[in-house]
Amino acid sequence: MSPVGSRGHTLRGRLPLPQLLLLLLLQALDRGLGRANPAAGPLEDVVIERYHIPRACPREVQMGDFVRYHYNGTFEDGKKFDSSHNRSSLVAILVGVGRLITGMDRGLMGMCVNERRRLIVPPHLGYGSIGVAGLIPPDATLYFDVVLLDVWNKADTVQVSILLRPPYCPRMVQDGDFVRYHYNGTLLDGTAFDSSYSRDGTYDTYVGSGWLIKGMDQGLLGMCPGERRKIIIPPFLAYGEKGYGTVIPPHASLVFHILLIDVHNPKDTVQVETLELPAGCVRKAAAGDFMRYHYNGSLMDGTVFDSSYSRNHTYNTYIGQGYIIPGMDQGLQGACIGERRRVTIPPHLAYGENGTGDKIPGSAVLIFDVLVVDFHNPADPVEIQTLSRPAEACNETSKLGDFIRYHYNCSLLDGTKLFSSHDYGDPQEATLGANKVIEGLDRGLQGMCVGERRQLVVPPHLAHGESGARGVPGSAVLLFEVELVSREDGLPTGYLFVWHQDPPANLFEYMDLNKDGEVPSEEFSSFIKAQVNEGKGRLLPGQDPEKTIGDMFQNQDRNQDGKITAEELKLKSDEDQERVHEEL
Repeated sequence: MSPVGSRGHTLRGRLPLPQLLLLLLLQALDRGLGRANPAAGPLEDVVIERYHIPRACPREVQMGDFVRYHYNGTFEDGKKFDSSHNRSSLVAILVGVGRLITGMDRGLMGMCVNERRRLIVPPHLGYGSIGVAGLIPPDATLYFDVVLLDVWNKADTVQVSILLRPPYCPRMVQDGDFVRYHYNGTLLDGTAFDSSYSRDGTYDTYVGSGWLIKGMDQGLLGMCPGERRKIIIPPFLAYGEKGYGTVIPPHASLVFHILLIDVHNPKDTVQVETLELPAGCVRKAAAGDFMRYHYNGSLMDGTVFDSSYSRNHTYNTYIGQGYIIPGMDQGLQGACIGERRRVTIPPHLAYGENGTGDKIPGSAVLIFDVLVVDFHNPADPVEIQTLSRPAEACNETSKLGDFIRYHYNCSLLDGTKLFSSHDYGDPQEATLGANKVIEGLDRGLQGMCVGERRQLVVPPHLAHGESGARGVPGSAVLLFEVELVSREDGLPTGYLFVWHQDPPANLFEYMDLNKDGEVPSEEFSSFIKAQVNEGKGRLLPGQDPEKTIGDMFQNQDRNQDGKITAEELKLKSDEDQERVHEEL
C-alpha cells in the first residue's frame, strides 16, 4: 500500500519556526536511535530529519506539485509495513491536495530531488484511531524513509540552460529543420536511460514535425551548431503517464544534455562567403573551366574530414560538369584566382543521407574553406599584355624562324616563382617555331620589338599540360614576364646557311682556294667564314658556328672521304628542286 488517505490537511512551504524548534528538541533527545521517541509525549506534527541533502537543489516540492518518490514504511519497532521498492513502477502523486495522508503531505514539502528524509508521522496525521485493517493498527506512529526522484507541475514548461555557445553561429534551429545531435538522457534523479554516444552515431531528425517528443521539439529551437544545452522536459511534454519501455517510467521528467552537430533545411541552397578577395579580379570562374584549388573540409561542428594541404597537392577538376558534388560545383563558380571563400553545402547537395567513407556521416552539412590557385578553359589562348615598348620606332618584330634572345621570369598565378633567366645572368636563346620552348611562350614571343616587355598568361594545354614538368605542377597556368633583348632573321627550315645575294656562278672554283680540284674541311670552313665576314651570307643563328660549318661540310662530303669534289657540291635549293622532280 502507499501512504494515501482521505485527510485533506495540507501545509504550504516549510515548517513554522515553533514546530521546527520542537523537531530539533525531539531529535536531540534521542540521537542514538536516529528518531524521536513518541513515548516522551504525543507528537503534534510531523518530525522531519533531512539526512541527505544534495548539493544542488534547483527546485523544492510545493503544494500542487506532482512527485515520484521511493519510501520504506516501518513502525517504531522497525517492522516494515510497506515499501515502494517492492513495486515495479511509481505513479506520480499530487502533493498537498489530500491525495496523501496529511503527515506525508507535510513531510514532502520543500524536498529536493535526490534528498533523503526520515519522517515520523503521529497517528492523527496518519491513519488515526482506525488504522488499516490487517496492516496498520489504530493509533500507530509511522516512520518513513523517503527519497525524492522527481517533481513537476502542470504549469511547468521546457527548461533550457545554455552550457556552451560557440562564438560564431551561422544559423539557429527552426521548425522544419533537419538536425544531427548527440545527447545523454537521464531522469531527474540522474538515472541514465539512453545516450547517442553509446551508439557511436548522432540522432538525426526533423524538428517541429512530430518526429520528436514535444519538449525536445521546443528545447532544440534556437540552437547553434556546436552549442551545448541542458533541457529539462516535464512528463506531459515527454512520454506522459505511459512512460517508454522499461527505461522511462510513467510521469517521468527527462533531462537531456545536447550537443548540436549540424542543422540544415531541405530547402537550403549552397552558401558562399567570401573571406578574402584579391584586388584586380578581371575574370571569374565559370562552368566548363578547369580549376586548381586547395581546401580544408570540415563538418559543421568543426571536425575536419579532409584537406588538400595534407597531401601537399591541389585538387584539380572541371567545374559545373558533374565531376564533383553538386554543391561544390555551384560554390566554385564566380570565384577569382587567389580568392578565399567558405562554401557551406547542405547534405542534399553533398553526400546525402548515406554519407561517404568513415569520416562523412549521413545527412552531414559540409563546410569547405577554399583557396582558388588558378583556373583556365581548354579553349583559352595565350593572354598577352604589353607592359612597355621602346620609345624609338619599331619597324621589324619577331616572327617564326627568328633567332631571339630574351629575359623572362616565370611563376604560377598565385605568385610562386618557378624560373628566371636572371638567375643565370645571360638571356635565354631560342629560334621561334623550332619547338625549343613551350607553345604558349613561343606564341607570346612573336610580334615583339627589341626592348619590348610583355606579360603572358599561358594555359596548361599550351604549356606543360596535365603532367606538368620539373618544378611545374600538372594543369598549372603559367605567368611570364618577358623582355626581347635581340632578334635575328632566321633561316628557312632545313637551311644552315643562306646567301644574301646570288651565289657565284662557279661556286666550286671560288671554294677551291688552292685549285687542286678538291676542298678539304679547313678550306671549306675558311671560305664560309669569309662569306659571313664580308656580309655575303649568314649562318643559322643560335648555334655554334664551328658546329654549323662542320654539319654543312658533312652534308656536302657525300662519300665521307674528308673532301668535297665538284660533283659532290650542291646548293640546298638545287637539292630541293631535284627532290621535287624525283617525286613528280
